[in-house]
Amino acid sequence: MKVLVVDDSIVFRSQISASLSGVESVEVVGTAPNGRIAIQKLQQSQIDLITLDMEMPEMNGLATIKEMKRLGMKTKIIVFSSQTVRGAEAALDALSAGADDVVAKPSADDMNFEKAQKMIEDALVPRVLQFLKSGTRSSKTQATSSTSLKSSTTSTSILPKKKLKQFLPKAVVIASSTGGPSALEVIFSQLKCEPKIPILIVQHMPPVFTQILAKRLGELSGIPVHEATNNQKVSPGHVYLAPGGFHMLLASEGGQLVIKLNENELRNSVRPAADFLFETAGQIFKHQLLGVVLTGMGEDGAAGSKYIYELGGGIIIQEKETCVVFGMPGAVFMNDTYDDIMNLEEISSYLRSVIV
Repeated sequence: MKVLVVDDSIVFRSQISASLSGVESVEVVGTAPNGRIAIQKLQQSQIDLITLDMEMPEMNGLATIKEMKRLGMKTKIIVFSSQTVRGAEAALDALSAGADDVVAKPSADDMNFEKAQKMIEDALVPRVLQFLKSGTRSSKTQATSSTSLKSSTTSTSILPKKKLKQFLPKAVVIASSTGGPSALEVIFSQLKCEPKIPILIVQHMPPVFTQILAKRLGELSGIPVHEATNNQKVSPGHVYLAPGGFHMLLASEGGQLVIKLNENELRNSVRPAADFLFETAGQIFKHQLLGVVLTGMGEDGAAGSKYIYELGGGIIIQEKETCVVFGMPGAVFMNDTYDDIMNLEEISSYLRSVIV
């Protein structure tokens, strides 16, 4: 995989390049101090992936992404953004415009070069490798050209499994990672309803970013969406998003559903981990719980989906063709612990039919 590092800071260009220098099958083939020079290099060479700073002179990250899409470039894009409200908003704008994943920039104010480089390496390398494993073509091309699923198709008309048409859940839990913010925006922009049941979401994102995502989903849907807080009461008709850096669990105290947050060890290399939410919600709602697993790298959500499925609850996974990375829904698929495969529009339509 050939990688171009784009950042106006020579320090960050050096740290990012160094963090990828020892990764097998990955080669940093160049750097650029702004988007304009990056576009020129992309036109001159075959580059599979770029890391892209959001705040640069001449052409910033968002403008670069829009120009790449205008030119029809299929290069994968991982954006780097500061852990501020402004940075989080810019990152979500970038994901909506076509970026594939986001990494939070370490603050240069309170850490030395080596510590910052290690933080970049820990966050960036798994995200690069997810595209190396799945290929660097667009998700649509990749899906249609790769080995097909089960019955040589993911069509929901071919692979409905059991009970979802008659299924009326009392709560919905959703897991997502790479590509998840954009997928969630598509789903919630089409809900436009007043749910009678709670919806709880785990999206793998850093702190601050989840706060901005919750705000956006609320604005898109008209549904109250909260970045969850510890001991927060869960009410029907509300949506709760796990805050970055905290596992979110569901508990029942005196007949009242409450959210419990903790900073316990990573699970599936992530925190928050959807498996904790799925399992604790399953203990409460049992067969009356619906789980949805969207695009994302890794296997988070697979154990939780199995738990819900074996209780008699419902599980939907996002179809491969519309995933940025099929890792999370693919893990559920391989376990055969799902009820249906749907694209984002179908998921939104189905949710609307069961939550009102």
